[in-house]
Amino acid sequence: MNTAVQIVLVGVGATLIMDLWCMIRRPLFHVPFPDYAMVGRWVAHMKRGHFVHNSIAVAAPIRGEGLIGWSCHYLVGIVFSFGLAATVGAQWFLNPSLMPALIWGAITVVAPFFLMQPGMGAGVAASKTKHPVQARLHSVVTHLIFGTGLYLVAFIFETLGLFARNAL
Repeated sequence: MNTAVQIVLVGVGATLIMDLWCMIRRPLFHVPFPDYAMVGRWVAHMKRGHFVHNSIAVAAPIRGEGLIGWSCHYLVGIVFSFGLAATVGAQWFLNPSLMPALIWGAITVVAPFFLMQPGMGAGVAASKTKHPVQARLHSVVTHLIFGTGLYLVAFIFETLGLFARNAL
């Protein structure tokens, strides 16, 4: 297995762990599961030159927005995994440690705070939502879970010998 495939698998696995967290937090904290169709709508409107919305929920629906949103969600997880590799080095995947993954997870919260939330009408760092402090907290925790997922998936793959040392 080559390096790129290994990094992709870690990104997909970490995103899956993040999604599992979102399923668990729903009944615990009464936080709805993210609607990735709205992400798909936002991304699809970019093709039409519309990058910022007052509220993505009232923007015109786009055919296939659910598939677009879910695909983008996992693609971003993969890109973030490559970002970790670029930041700490691909060798990290052979001997993963938690702290770099947690720090990277915390850094990735910049994307929703300053790109996604403002673009979809929620304001910078969810400032236009009903409960911005809670929204921010959930974003930070979710991205820390993503960072933990990067570590856990890399650790499991490394422990099972799925990462070829000569590929990295």
